[in-house]
Amino acid sequence: MNDKPAGKGLITIAAQELSDNRVITLSLAGRKLDKKDLFGKSDPFLEFYKPGDDGKWMLVHRTEVIKYTLDPVWKPFTVPLVSLCDGDLEKPIQVMCYDYDSNGGHDFIGEFQTSVLQMSEARDGVPLEMECINPKKQRKKKSYKNSGIIILRSCKIHRNYSFLDYILGGCQLMFTVGIDFTASNGNPLDPSSLHYINPMGTNEYLSAIWAVGQIIQDYDSDKMFPALGFGAQLPPDWKVSHEFAINFNPTNPFCSGVDGIARAYSACLPHIRFYGPTNFSPIVNHVARFAAQATQQQTATQYFILLIITDGVISDMEETRHAVVQASKLPMSIIIVGVGNADFAAMEFLDGDNRRLRSHTGEEAARDIVQFVPFREFRNAAKETLAKAVLAELPQQVVQYFKHKNLPPTNSEPA
Repeated sequence: MNDKPAGKGLITIAAQELSDNRVITLSLAGRKLDKKDLFGKSDPFLEFYKPGDDGKWMLVHRTEVIKYTLDPVWKPFTVPLVSLCDGDLEKPIQVMCYDYDSNGGHDFIGEFQTSVLQMSEARDGVPLEMECINPKKQRKKKSYKNSGIIILRSCKIHRNYSFLDYILGGCQLMFTVGIDFTASNGNPLDPSSLHYINPMGTNEYLSAIWAVGQIIQDYDSDKMFPALGFGAQLPPDWKVSHEFAINFNPTNPFCSGVDGIARAYSACLPHIRFYGPTNFSPIVNHVARFAAQATQQQTATQYFILLIITDGVISDMEETRHAVVQASKLPMSIIIVGVGNADFAAMEFLDGDNRRLRSHTGEEAARDIVQFVPFREFRNAAKETLAKAVLAELPQQVVQYFKHKNLPPTNSEPA
């Protein structure tokens, strides 16, 4: 296990962790349930209860309603074990079966008690059958057997790994910075330029690098980070590059920690010519190539984060959309910090919070991997506030990828 700073940074942002991260997935059906509707059958649903501290039953889950049937098949559903039984596999669970009524006066069909330990006996192909009993009918009719059968088709207990599990399990966050050196930023010697380093030794680019990098670097053991630039003409031939190492060492673009990135950034400013256009796709594809290699991992070992700091409108929007859609299939997230006062509507478009991003060919992103934050909203705020906004979605993006790929943390234990 890596020595991680468990008390700050991304861990704090992802602090909603359960001490018991196991979940239970149940697949249930019914057979020959009592008919309750006068002119139909029944509209059955189930409710699950656990004992509360006061001894009363507490509702913890309600299934969907299946219309017009005495033989319902409910969709499989997942419940945290801590919610269903407080993590105690032997704790009694009361299951109530009702016929749904739109006025809220649901008709009682029957009930039974079980436990997670008992339900875990059910497996695919070996269902567990439980009699649904109506005590009133049982007392009245000597010939009464049951009000139907509830069939537990399968019961699976597994771990619902959190961001904390992956980090403490040894997952490394591989951090790359991409810096916009296009002419719209202004001459770095001019105090009006976004790249002008003020007497305090900073500017908006450096502030963004520090705010994000200081947190991310805690989750990378060697703290060596590639720092790339785009949109500038480079010596000696002054050709435009959209994917160059800011330390001018293409075979080793790594900087030592955030300090190293800041030093390399400041040192490169006098040696390049700001140009354009503002192309994102080369740098996105650059990091995606490394993330693609990591798809061979058998456990959650590496996850790649690209921080792009930019001042302007994307010039290669179609290519960038395509690159982001392809990257959404990889262990990779993209954070865009917009500096200056430009119109960042295109950045908001890439940040698929409200809708799934599509490429120009119509292909839909596998998941939302872009987080955009306009720096101007945080100019007068503490660095921690900017960092929290920038990194807010990262923990869930990490979990979402590894969960989809069914990759456990490196040092995980079986459920």
